[in-house]
Parts: sequence; C-alpha cells; structure tokens
Amino acid sequence: MALILLDKRVTNKERDLMIRTTETSTLPSPSAMPRFAALAAIPALLLMMPLAMAHTGHAGAAHGGFLAGLTHPLLGVDHLLAMLAIGAWSLRQPGTPGSLTPLLAVAGMLLGAGLAWGGLSLPGVELGIAISVVLAGLLVAALITLPTALGAALVVLFMLLHGHAHGSEMPQGASLLAYPAGFVLATLAITQAGRQLGRWLSAPRHGLLLRSLGVAIGAAGAVLAIG
Repeated sequence: MALILLDKRVTNKERDLMIRTTETSTLPSPSAMPRFAALAAIPALLLMMPLAMAHTGHAGAAHGGFLAGLTHPLLGVDHLLAMLAIGAWSLRQPGTPGSLTPLLAVAGMLLGAGLAWGGLSLPGVELGIAISVVLAGLLVAALITLPTALGAALVVLFMLLHGHAHGSEMPQGASLLAYPAGFVLATLAITQAGRQLGRWLSAPRHGLLLRSLGVAIGAAGAVLAIG
C-alpha cells in the first residue's frame, strides 16, 4: 500500500512539473517582449486604415487629427517603404546606434514637421523623399555599414523630408498634439517592424532575400522619382 501511495505522489509531482513547464514555454522571454509588442502593433494599425480613410480631411481633424497622423505613413507608399528599409538596414549598424534608429526616425519626422509648421518650405521635397527611398533601398541591398555619426545623420535627414511632408499635409483644424502623436506611433511601429523583418531575412537560410528586398525598395523609389 505504501508503495502505491508513493507512486501516486511521484506521478502527481511529475504531472504538475509538466504543466508548469508547458505554461512557461508558451510565454515569450522578457528580452523578446519588445519584438512581440512591435509585431502586435502592426495588425492593429492596418486594421484602422479603412476607418481612417473614411475620416480624411475635416473628419480627420474632428478626431484631433490622430487618425490622419497615424495612417499617413501607412497610406503613403514612399513613407512606408523608407521606414521599413531604414529599420531593416539599421541591423547592420553596430551596437546601440542601430537599436536607436526608430527614435532617430521619430526625431527627423518631428524636426521636418516643425519646419513645415514654422512656414519654412523646402524645395523639391517630393523628389527628395523618392530619392531617400532609393538610397535606403540601396543601403539594404548592399548591406552597407556606416560610421555611427554618418548613419544617424542620414536617418534624420531622410526622415526630415518625410516629416516635412507630414507637417505640410496636416488636416486643417487638426491638433498639434494629436496629429504628430499619430505619425510618431506609426513611425516607431513601422521602423521596428522593419528591424524585425531585417532580422528574419538575415538568417542564413533565407540567402539573398534581404538584398532582394533592398533592390525592390530602391526600384520602387526610382519609379516614384520618375513619376
């Protein structure tokens, strides 16, 4: 009888251990949480696109402009491609500067928008945006690693052009807090998604996919520049 009871206790302990192990294995590690959060934000932003498209112009301003700011980078192919390419390329940058690329992109966006709101016009902004897409694609395709200061300056310069376009196209009556909050959130999500995409495509099993992505983005930028 004692042996039977002991065997049951052991069996119960093994069962509890298996349950705890299974529960633990299904949870993402703390270090992986930022990547899970970034990837979770992208579907939410995409789901909001139809709603935002139904609330453009004055309707967007009626919501404080947050939806207009949120979806501007997503609805503009040039903005979307540039941010994805910059995020993917930033993985080639060593150490902390590469991981700070989403914040550098936001800084450039806010600086450019501030220039537009201050009444400073930049000649050839649209062409400059298209060229930034071409160059960002080439950086990815060639797997170029730049010095920290040069890489950071390039990201800020690229996104300054995109930010100026966002500032110039802010809906009339939109809030100067809500509208930039929207495009800041979208910029962070897209560039972080680009980093995750670049990390996945950098795996040896994917071969030349990362370079091919850069070529495709560069080609798209060339089409935008010509058009």
